[in-house]
Amino acid sequence: MAGVLTIGEFSRLSHLSVRTLRRYHEAELLVPATIDGATGYRYYRPEQIPTAQVIHRLRELDVPLADVRRILRTPDTGARATLVAEHLTRLESELERTRAAVTSLRRLLQPEPAPVEVELRAVPPITVAAVEGDVSRDDVLAWYAGAMAELDAVVPEPTGAPGGLYDNALFEEGRGHLLVYVPTERPPSVGRVRAVTLPGVELAVATHVGEHHDIDVTYGEVGSWVVTNALAVSGPVHERYLVGPRDTPDPGEWRTEIGWPVFRVDASSGEPDGR
Repeated sequence: MAGVLTIGEFSRLSHLSVRTLRRYHEAELLVPATIDGATGYRYYRPEQIPTAQVIHRLRELDVPLADVRRILRTPDTGARATLVAEHLTRLESELERTRAAVTSLRRLLQPEPAPVEVELRAVPPITVAAVEGDVSRDDVLAWYAGAMAELDAVVPEPTGAPGGLYDNALFEEGRGHLLVYVPTERPPSVGRVRAVTLPGVELAVATHVGEHHDIDVTYGEVGSWVVTNALAVSGPVHERYLVGPRDTPDPGEWRTEIGWPVFRVDASSGEPDGR
């Protein structure tokens, strides 16, 4: 037939296998220009080559077949670009999670990981400007960002590093009480921001270096130190953000203190020392 390509010719020109082209036809992604009624042979037109290449690129990006079909059938170029951009955003998020998991695994699988430095610290009571609420674990990052934005807006000159208190239920049950704060001499009362007095507490403190994707590893190291030193955990976990993305874009400079509220245990009985 004049002006058309056999499936083999189209395969070579588009760099798609005959099997793939047949599958795309069955999925109604790339329908041949004509099909011989007697032989069933498929024939394509040269102008279909760019469409085949677009499908190939989208599938390389793991775009589901249903989404590929929707993109191809969207006549508006702006709408098509939006659909592709949404998928690319999802891919970037997945890639970031994969990188974070790889970094954590490398740290965990080191033959002799560097021991974490932990100190016992008595923290006196302090009055702070705070935002608090019950939060799902999946929503912690978004909730934290919103709460800190409110605090930054009404406390322009804090007297110390911001921090947070994370209820045990947040880790154990997936939902719990969360409080974020900034120290200030005169805590305002605006919107969700309120003055809160944090009680004095004794903490086992370690500093996590870098991004938070493997902060659970540092948590585990602090917990091991606490158990080894015959201490028991009591109360919410404390975090202080000494240096973070609000201070520098370089993750290597970020420093987060993790503080576990502790009390000494009587080694002979295994019960809290009430003296």
